[in-house]
Amino acid sequence: MNTIGIIGAGEVGSQIARAAIANGYNIVIANSRDPETLKGLIEELGPSARAATPKEAAIVGDFVVIAVPLKVINNMPVEELAGKIVLDTNNYMIWRDGHIPVIDSGQKTVHELRQEQLPTSKVVKVFTHIQAPRITAWGKSSGSPDRLALAVSSNFPEAAELASKLYDQFGFDAVDHSPLSESWRNAPGQPAWKQERQTRSELAANLARAKPIVLT
Repeated sequence: MNTIGIIGAGEVGSQIARAAIANGYNIVIANSRDPETLKGLIEELGPSARAATPKEAAIVGDFVVIAVPLKVINNMPVEELAGKIVLDTNNYMIWRDGHIPVIDSGQKTVHELRQEQLPTSKVVKVFTHIQAPRITAWGKSSGSPDRLALAVSSNFPEAAELASKLYDQFGFDAVDHSPLSESWRNAPGQPAWKQERQTRSELAANLARAKPIVLT
C-alpha cells in the first residue's frame, strides 16, 4: 500500500500528509473546494503529493484518511470508499458540530456514526488525542523508553492493524481499544484526551479509567 488518499487538507490532514511522505508514501489530498486551491500545500509537499477531488482521493488511495468533521448530511464519497480502510480523525465538538442526540445520550459514538455513513468501508479511529503539529514532531524510534502511544479502535481487526502500523511508521506506539463502541474512552474530556504525553502503559490505564459522559 503506497498511496494514501486524504479527504481534508486542514491542519490534521496536512500534518498526516507530511508524515506520510517522510515515510515513503504518495499522497492524493482533497479539500471541499477546487484542487487548485491546494497549490501552495502541494508545492511544499513536493512530487510525492498531488491535489484532487474527494472522489478521486477515495478512488486512488490504497486506504483513505478522513480529516473533516462528521456532518449529519452524508457528503462522503460512499461508493468510491467501498471496501477500503478509512482512517477517521474526527472528534465530536459540540461548539462546532452542534448537539447530536445519539452521541449526547451515549447510544452511539461519533465514529460509529461515521461507520454508518460508510457502511461498506472499514472505519478506524486515529490521531484524535494528539495536536496536529505533534504528529510530525513527537515521533520516536521503536523501542525508545519514552515513546508516546496513540489509541486506535475499529470494528475490523485488519483496519486496527493497518492504523497501528502507520502509527509505528510515524514514531508512535498503538493501544487498541476496539470496537468503535468503545471509542468514547479517548474522546474529549476523558483522561486519555487530557494527557499530552502518554506511554503505552499510561494510555492503557487512562483508557481503562474513562467514564461515560452523558449529556441528556
